[in-house]
Amino acid sequence: MGSLQEVTPFRGNPETERKISALLSKMTLQEKIGQMTQLGTFDKSDRPLIREGKIGSLLGVRGADRVNEIQRLAVEQSRLGIPLLIADDVIHGYRSTFPIPLAEACSWNSVLIEETSAIAAREASTEGIQWILAPMVDITRDPRWGRIAEGAGEDPFLGAEIARARVKGIQRNDWNDRPHMMACPKHFAGYGFAEAGRDYNTVDMSERRLREICFPPFQAALEAGAGTIMVAFNELNGVPCSGNRWLLHNVLQQEWGFEGMVVSDWESIDELKQHGFAGSREEAARIAIESGVHMDMHALVYHEHLLELVQKGTVAESVIDDAVSRILRIKFQLGLFDRPYLDTKLASAMMLAPDHIQTAREIARQSIVLLKNEEALLPIKPSVRKLAVIGPLADDRDALLGCWGGQGRSADVVTILEGIRSLSGPGMEIMYAKGCDVTEGTEQERMDAATVARQCEVAIVVLGETANMSGENNSRVSLELPGSQLALLKVIHETGVPVVLVLESGRPLSIEWAQLHIPAIVETWHLGIQAGMATADVLFGHYNPSGKLPVTFPRSAGQIPIYYNAKNTGRPLMKRYVDDKETPLYPFGYGLSYTQFEYTDLTLSKSSISPQEGLTVQACIRNVGSVDGEEIVQLYIRDEAASVTRPVKELKGFRKIALQAGERQVVEFKLSAEHLGFINGQHQFVVEPGSFRVWVGPNSNEGLEGQFEVANTP
Repeated sequence: MGSLQEVTPFRGNPETERKISALLSKMTLQEKIGQMTQLGTFDKSDRPLIREGKIGSLLGVRGADRVNEIQRLAVEQSRLGIPLLIADDVIHGYRSTFPIPLAEACSWNSVLIEETSAIAAREASTEGIQWILAPMVDITRDPRWGRIAEGAGEDPFLGAEIARARVKGIQRNDWNDRPHMMACPKHFAGYGFAEAGRDYNTVDMSERRLREICFPPFQAALEAGAGTIMVAFNELNGVPCSGNRWLLHNVLQQEWGFEGMVVSDWESIDELKQHGFAGSREEAARIAIESGVHMDMHALVYHEHLLELVQKGTVAESVIDDAVSRILRIKFQLGLFDRPYLDTKLASAMMLAPDHIQTAREIARQSIVLLKNEEALLPIKPSVRKLAVIGPLADDRDALLGCWGGQGRSADVVTILEGIRSLSGPGMEIMYAKGCDVTEGTEQERMDAATVARQCEVAIVVLGETANMSGENNSRVSLELPGSQLALLKVIHETGVPVVLVLESGRPLSIEWAQLHIPAIVETWHLGIQAGMATADVLFGHYNPSGKLPVTFPRSAGQIPIYYNAKNTGRPLMKRYVDDKETPLYPFGYGLSYTQFEYTDLTLSKSSISPQEGLTVQACIRNVGSVDGEEIVQLYIRDEAASVTRPVKELKGFRKIALQAGERQVVEFKLSAEHLGFINGQHQFVVEPGSFRVWVGPNSNEGLEGQFEVANTP
């Protein structure tokens, strides 16, 4: 499964390379392997390992006092004084917890997403962290998979834009008084396509699909400057990613020219045994290092076996030197050798800073998606005197932190009930009933909630998932509302009181009954510390919702996988189910507003172009409603016929614009060869002559349509 491989280390900045070479010349083989070893837990018994230079990185150690103390062991008490690289999983905020990444993707606002990532990095850096194990950039089409909450949804174009923004934010590094920060996009690759939506499960897909769907967000993240990347747990086409030389060496290093550092996921090198790919931990170590994994996260496989593998001549020391050079290069780049310690007073001034809380409220508002609003039930009218707030999540703080809540604290969270009470108008009475728990409830609880609803003019029912129902290893076989929550919703509906359903979730839910019977539905996801204020802003009309879905909502789990950029079959009109519709409940890109936008005057700068040319697409968008609003204008294309079948639509551009009531704006997109091409049968990127269709509209199902040709060239 492998052979002795010689590696020539990358040569970068001459001064840095001289320092790296000098260090390497002084290091024993054991000290080199130490740099390649990360501990995911740390206690006093591990101190000798640091003093002996046998640990190069720590995960999950935080707090300036503690990090400084541990860093001194490496810098002042080890033979060579090489500082530790301190890592942490900071997924959607540090202490200032923002919406889960899937929710933030609903904003389609890369500038604001970059800002939340920068704030997270800024806060984390004051607690001694220099390496954020994020963003998660895996594309997925399966909402059963719990980690859909951590990514940007189903589309590679949108996913790439958001990946780029997150890396830029994490690595903004707008400070000089402490070490800088490095991003680590994950999980490379295909992790979001685990069979049956079950975490860690097998992935088997064509190379073309891998290159067109899974790779683009990783490429965007690396183009934005990410210097590290994390491999995935899963096997990919029969080869686990932590031992996949084609993926990590041929594609990542040779084809893409990646010169940074690759880290395993938690104990994923040791898991090569469980996959049946390695017969022992020793063999797992050899396979992983020769495949291109430079650092072992927590498994201690390199620590235990690399020394002997090199001494026996099984692994070339040049492979070790290459890995260590990459790790040292990151440490020099972050300024760890110059600034290994940090001011212990920084964190108190940085955590939950007023502008961080303000940003948390703004991104939360932009993450909310209005799914239905019959007869303009929303926003709640000032004339409403009694408002019922009902549901197990209406006053739940922990759920709003979402999965991977980081260092967020429930005490920092404003609940939906608190937000509504805070922003309700003078003379408006708020009545509350829990109605049931998230996973269970009694008929008496439902009846008591119905009694509260009958006393009010409108009932806001807050239902969904707790934080631990999504995220890593939290897959679901059903996408229905958990427990007796649907029964509660039906009871409140039967009172005849107009109902607003507010959904809190970490994934799309199947709410077909609600879509048929409930007049207003708002998807708020898990919005973080300012969830209550942001939701109340939308419910009372202080903010006009503008969010659009980055993922398709199925009617039921039986439709999965369901996604907008699928392929036609030979019988496209006969893709039916006998027991339900084949269409989604809500399509990709969908989201309503309190105003209406009219699309007119689609124009193309050219009707025919060569494969090397581009063209400009324009459309006029007008706010024809009575209130100001924001619209996310989306551009899709379709290659009508090609040597490899193409999706029915592909997102290739979007713009978020603000329009006052009655205002119009011409929105322009530029299409170039990079948007029109695809991976052909030889795995080459090509633009083929033929007919293309183009749409500009409010979502993937609607829009103005045009056509152009890519002409044959001599």
